[in-house]
Amino acid sequence: MGLLKKIFGGEKVVKEEKILPWIPLNDLKQIDYIKKKSGIKTQVIFKHSTRCGISSMVQRQFIDDYNFSEKELDLYYLDILSYRQLSDEVGYKFQLIHESPQLLVIKNGELVAHASHGQINQVDLNRFI
Repeated sequence: MGLLKKIFGGEKVVKEEKILPWIPLNDLKQIDYIKKKSGIKTQVIFKHSTRCGISSMVQRQFIDDYNFSEKELDLYYLDILSYRQLSDEVGYKFQLIHESPQLLVIKNGELVAHASHGQINQVDLNRFI
């Protein structure tokens, strides 16, 4: 009977969902706060399109690979469909062309790294802690 369960899937393995310490980025005032706070601790913004399959795939990979505590980085989540004006302002403040998905790393008030699409998961955030 044990062999049949293995063949036909008697037990299902449920993967535990990893929850990141996302801070919702949903107010223009937060941009200046992020620049200021980046003098103390690295700030990271993840810009995501909830309707884009590529953006969702990259986000899942980012979540799987993320292994930092709230003491090391502040991690902001920007839903670009709900907050398009805010997304545009982020690009303006950090002199960056909008892409989605997109990762921005801010340290000492400056954009020190950024990537989009599959390159997001190549960014070594350890370098900026």
